Parts: sequence; C-alpha cells; structure tokens
Amino acid sequence: MSQTCALLGAPIETGASQRGCLMGPASLRTAGLAEDLAALGWQVNDLGDVSIAPQEPQAHANPALHHLAETSAWIEVLTQAAYDAGQAGDLPIFMGGDHSLSAGTVPAMARRAQDQGRPLFVLWLDAHPDLHTLETSQSGNLHGTPVAYFTGQPGCEGYPPLQAAVDPRNVCMMGIRSVDGAERARITEIGLEVHDMRAIDETGVLVPLRAFLARVQAARAMLHVSFDVDFLDPAIAPAVGTTVPGGATFREAHLIMETLCDSGLVTSLDLVELNPFLDERGKTAKLLCDLTASLFGRRVLDRMTRSSF
Repeated sequence: MSQTCALLGAPIETGASQRGCLMGPASLRTAGLAEDLAALGWQVNDLGDVSIAPQEPQAHANPALHHLAETSAWIEVLTQAAYDAGQAGDLPIFMGGDHSLSAGTVPAMARRAQDQGRPLFVLWLDAHPDLHTLETSQSGNLHGTPVAYFTGQPGCEGYPPLQAAVDPRNVCMMGIRSVDGAERARITEIGLEVHDMRAIDETGVLVPLRAFLARVQAARAMLHVSFDVDFLDPAIAPAVGTTVPGGATFREAHLIMETLCDSGLVTSLDLVELNPFLDERGKTAKLLCDLTASLFGRRVLDRMTRSSF
C-alpha cells in the first residue's frame, strides 16, 4: 500500500519582522523536497500555495501589533486548507512562511484527530515557545503567538474563533533558548513540557524525545511536528530572521527526525521560518529537505555525499 504525502505552501511573512519568508515554499520545492520523498517510495501530491485577499486594517488595544488582519485571514484560510490536505494525504507537510502558519495548521490537525476520536500531541522544535497572546506581545510580531492560540489561552481575541484546541499538556517543546517573561510565566501556569538547550546539553535529545513519544503512543494520539529553522544552530542553517546561537547540531537534528520516523507516530509536519533571502546558496533549504527525508524514512546508508555548498 502506497504512503501518500500532500504538500501545501503558505507564503506568509506578515507575522515576522523581516521580509523573505514568503519565498520559503518555492525554495523547498526548488531544493527538491517532493523528489526526495518520491525517491523514498512516497506518493507526493503538491497542492500548491494558499493565498489571501487584501485586507482592511484591524484595530487592537495593543498598539505594537502589526498585520493583524492579514494574519487572521491566513489563519482562517489555512485552517480549512490544512484540514483538506490532511484528508488528501497520510502525512501532510505545510511549508512556510513564518510560524504564524501553525495557528492555522495545528487547529486543523486537532480537528482531523478529533474526527478519529483521538487527541493531538504537538512536538514544537523551536528556539522560541511562541506563547505570547495578542495582549502580551511587545514586538507585535504575530509569529510569536500560535501556541497560545491553539492551546486556547485567553488574550487571543482578534483571531478567528478556535475550532479545535490542543491540551497544553500534550505539547512538548525542544530546543528552546529565547523566552520572554510573559511566556515564562505562562509555561509554568499551563503545564507545558519544555526542554531548553541546557537540558538537551545535559541529557541529549533522546531521553526527552523517547519519553514524549511513549506518552503519544500510550494515548493512541496523532502527532504533529512543527519545525522552525531557528531550532537549528545558525552556523548550519543561516536562512532565518530570528537567529539564536546555540541551536541543535546537524547530528542532533537528524537523530530526532530518524527517531520520529522509527516511532511511526508522526501524522503531520510544519516546516517554517525559512527565509531564502538570508540563505547561502540554498544551504538551509537543502538541509530542511534532508531532515524531512530522514523523517520519511531515509537512513544514513541511503545518503549520497554532496559537494560542498
């Protein structure tokens, strides 16, 4: 029986402070994502890119917020498009675009899981917890709000009504190394599982990852992985507007993806914050394709040696 994968692009950059993320989906396609997955035996269906109409400005009590109307429109369109993609493939991949994309894709996958009578768990691979509400964001960059939104936190009024929330106790964050005060308080308050880079330095990636996967399996849950480029160390992945030193290494990232593949639990994937304008000859896009291939079944012995970038 053939395994199917739907690709859906969301060229969204209004949630970030730097322009360029709208080129992310095209960059992943150019780097050969579909071809890499097809070579692993997957039937790939590229659904193209989602788009939104021009929006009238949307006011909010927090004057720092920018592009609230556009981000809200993206969430609404993506929630439906991602849900449809979940019906079109066993393991849909959502290609961004900035991380506000996940405010649409995660609720869509929660609804998909709900349809099957199962909970949704989320593995959040990111330098940031993205746990601000519309009220607490000081930068006004709405890519810092999706986790607060999809876990149903108060203070997200101005976004579309949430169709299906994720229990915050079903979220595991790894690679965190940049947290604001309001986010730190909320992590404790709602009981998120967070493994920052200090913890990973002490235990390695496998101890927390295997423990989390055991919880996913015990709950008979579906698992969404949200992969932000800034989870990786900027030395190996420079194409991101929010670089934070001390990220995951090449080997750690591949180990995570191969372990996820071994588990057989992953049911959907975000690839976000790829900004090709900041890349070095496609280095980061190619790395994201390689990491995705590891999640989809490629092993070390399958990898060809590439020439230097």
